[in-house]
Amino acid sequence: MATSCWSTMLREGSLFSRLVLRVALVLVCGAALLATAAWYYARAAADNAYDRLLLGAAFQITANMTVDSGRLAVTMPTSAFELLGLAERDRIFYRVIGPDGRTLTGYDDLRQPEDLMPARAAPIFLSTTYRGVPVRVAAVSRVLSDPSLSGWAYVVIAQTTEARRTLAGELTGRAMLIVGIMSLLALAGTVLAVRYSLRPVGELGAALRLRDPQDLTPIAVPVPRELRPFVGSINHFMGRLNERVGVLQRFIADAAHQIRTPLAALSAQVSLLEDVEMDESGRRHLERVSDRVGQLSRLTNQLLSRAMVIHRSDAVRFDVVDLADVARKAFRSAIPITVDPDMVVSFEVGTDAVSVLGDAVSLREAIANIVDNSLRHGAVAHLAVSVTAEGGRAFVVVEDDGPGIPEADWERITARFVSTKSEEGSMGLGFAIAAEVAAIHRGIIRFRTKGDRNFAVILDLPLHGAVA
Repeated sequence: MATSCWSTMLREGSLFSRLVLRVALVLVCGAALLATAAWYYARAAADNAYDRLLLGAAFQITANMTVDSGRLAVTMPTSAFELLGLAERDRIFYRVIGPDGRTLTGYDDLRQPEDLMPARAAPIFLSTTYRGVPVRVAAVSRVLSDPSLSGWAYVVIAQTTEARRTLAGELTGRAMLIVGIMSLLALAGTVLAVRYSLRPVGELGAALRLRDPQDLTPIAVPVPRELRPFVGSINHFMGRLNERVGVLQRFIADAAHQIRTPLAALSAQVSLLEDVEMDESGRRHLERVSDRVGQLSRLTNQLLSRAMVIHRSDAVRFDVVDLADVARKAFRSAIPITVDPDMVVSFEVGTDAVSVLGDAVSLREAIANIVDNSLRHGAVAHLAVSVTAEGGRAFVVVEDDGPGIPEADWERITARFVSTKSEEGSMGLGFAIAAEVAAIHRGIIRFRTKGDRNFAVILDLPLHGAVA
């Protein structure tokens, strides 16, 4: 489970976290090795220090051995026990063995090395247990050359190990504290070094993020040698993308020209046929052809308008726009000269200036589509367009006296190719274009009913001064 979590973290984490985690892993392993080495060193140092005390006490005892009338006598020096008494919590055991192998004084059951012969050349140390507690044993020898007594005498002295264990623990703890501090400093230094080393990656990302969407020229940001293949791949991709975008733009321009020209010609030919005498059946067929040509022309214009809006949303930087002026131009372009003279059409603007941050062309397309939709599918005898501002918001209200849109359809009517008037030739793109333009400008399209018959479509945008 732990291995799986570790693998997932490395796979999904950032490059920074990967490097820091790997360095932290190396530091933890190094700290563990240093802790083990510190424990061994501390134990050896404690043993060496207390072994010297033990050996000093044994030598003092041997120095106080005397031969009197052919008998070995030992006077136990108080200084030897005072030296070992520095370890207050430890107990001391001793045993003096004469040349005949008998215990002269001390603890007769104190365990001695199995072979005391090596003690004649150098002191012997032994770790064992005595009376159920661990002890450290030292054995030293002294040669007796008195005429009345000759041979080797031995001193075996033992001390419990509590003090040396405590000393080893203190030394290990101090060493671990130093290792921990150094590891934390090393990790902090690694974090700073890695973050500084990865700064070119952030600068490269910022350079790409701040680029104009239409700028597909090669990146010229200085980067380390390790990032050059990555930058080269990006430049190669942008070069290919630039070629593709150029081909697509040429295709759209050619298609728009090639489609609009035949449609205009076809519409003109159909208009000329209206003056030709024909029977009732032919007249009905001509009306159907004329309707279909009009629908096809409107669909083509709306599709091209939507493509233009999408293109400009990425290509054009927003500027301060007089929304009243934009709405007036959209109103004039959307109201045809042949509008029903019995229909009351009005345009109203408040006294205060209404400025928004946006693209004038896209906003004009959005308002024109709303007005055109109201004129074709809503207004019966009245259509009014007004521009107002209130509470940090700007409103373009298009109101008509038509039946409007059922409230149940308000949420879905702004989707593409969704219309409640499909039987009347609606393509379901007018509100979709207006909604996309509103979203690009941080606004929304809202609907409102007023009275029994009046219905309003509202383009709601933030005022220029209210945009964060």
